[in-house]
Amino acid sequence: MRAGLALGLTVCLAVAQAAPLTVCTEAAPDGFDIAQSESAVTVDAVGNTIFDQLLMYKRGTTEFVPGLARAWRLSADGLQLTLELRPGVKFHSTPWFTPTREMNADDVLFSFQRMADAKSPWQAVAKGGFLMWHGTGMGDAIKAVEKVDAMTVRLQLKQPNALMQTLLANQFNSSVYSAEYGAQLLKAGKPELINTQPVGTGPFVFKSYQKDAVLRLSTHPGYWGSKPQFDQLVVAITPDANVRVQRLKAGECLIGANMRGETLGGFDGTAVKVQSEVGLLTGYIALNTQRKFLSDKRFRQALALSFNKASYIQSVYGGRALPAASFLPPSQWSHDKGLSSRFDVEQAKALVKASGYDGTELTIFTRIGGSIDGRRAAELMQADWAKIGVKVRVQMMEWGEMLRRTGAGEHDITFLNWAGDGDPDSFVNPNLSCDGVSAGNNKSRWCNKAFDALLAKARAHSDQGQRSQLYVQAQRMVAEEVPLIPTVYPQYFTAVNQRVRGFKSSPFADLDFRGVSLP
Repeated sequence: MRAGLALGLTVCLAVAQAAPLTVCTEAAPDGFDIAQSESAVTVDAVGNTIFDQLLMYKRGTTEFVPGLARAWRLSADGLQLTLELRPGVKFHSTPWFTPTREMNADDVLFSFQRMADAKSPWQAVAKGGFLMWHGTGMGDAIKAVEKVDAMTVRLQLKQPNALMQTLLANQFNSSVYSAEYGAQLLKAGKPELINTQPVGTGPFVFKSYQKDAVLRLSTHPGYWGSKPQFDQLVVAITPDANVRVQRLKAGECLIGANMRGETLGGFDGTAVKVQSEVGLLTGYIALNTQRKFLSDKRFRQALALSFNKASYIQSVYGGRALPAASFLPPSQWSHDKGLSSRFDVEQAKALVKASGYDGTELTIFTRIGGSIDGRRAAELMQADWAKIGVKVRVQMMEWGEMLRRTGAGEHDITFLNWAGDGDPDSFVNPNLSCDGVSAGNNKSRWCNKAFDALLAKARAHSDQGQRSQLYVQAQRMVAEEVPLIPTVYPQYFTAVNQRVRGFKSSPFADLDFRGVSLP
């Protein structure tokens, strides 16, 4: 039934406009205001399509290139960052908004201030808050945002911060919105529409969205950068991994995002080729340290010691992953090679007993769909922990619901992947800092002041060697305290039809269609 529905949907899409590039994704975006999100799925649908950032990355690399800021310079004392904006950048014209001018400094100020100002009317319509503004430390880094002139913005920093280029290339923090459109929505008393009727400067314009089914975007005719060489981008939301394979083989989808490793053999002898990327990606189990028993380090250590990573990698990833000992992946500078995983069921049993665990059933939250079989993965954890006397129940839910509920701390245990952006702080700060707890990114809800002090010290240094030493200390603290269990360094698979030209896999495990053509 589900396969039939998917096939029928594609026929309708094909009639709507000739020669679209149709992409199969595993989940729906959680909205279209990227600043409210923390979801990689939303980055694919919105962050690199509808919006541009002040700084960007050269496609397929971690190299910074000019984006909406064509140049930037840091003062000698490291406390002022001046951004020279790109002239001639046009916002999208849509049925709900017609811009009267090109992008300027007012738009950058609006984009930052709606996240930074706690009294802003935009705070009330951001249901979960501006998660990554706080979770990445962007909000703590900036003292003030100033308009120097129509095309120049100056950021006043609270202290020297080695992360500023990385933060200004982050889709969640640094996407630029139209101040004119914001004023129009406020005047109409409908600021919430920024999340359903988006307006950006990116290579694609929002056309329509059928919830949990299909997103339609058209190419932005006035785009300043490298234009995609096709008319329409269609995002077909296809949670079932096998249905994604069927649609790709049939040519109904030309790109398949975040494919499961066990399905890749289905493309042998077809026009579909698989691109793989190890990249800046780590799988992990988040243990809610604010919950009974999980607040005890000994109990968390027991769960880590009894988790069989070798079996997990074979059963869930088909062997296409490496066991993780650190939260930072091997491709991330400052990765601690000295850490190793231990598997010791007997010691785990002793730690469970010492913790005073009384047999209370814990709950694992996992998602429907995704790049792995969430139920199978959770049941393997359940079986491993049953061997040390820990009872666990598996609860399945949609991706958006899982993010919302784990952000609010309703879970005992959950597991996810995290993709960094080239700086180690992008792993540890959102997921392990005290700010990350209040922002909702830190699913372990672990707040350790000594750990936060290490991160702050690392951000203040410009020397990468000194920063690396501090991040190694941070990794060892995490290994001892076990707020989370690093599980795997997975490969990220993207299936691409040979008709698609110029697509490049990203080390950040996201999708970028700039410069892509479809003959």
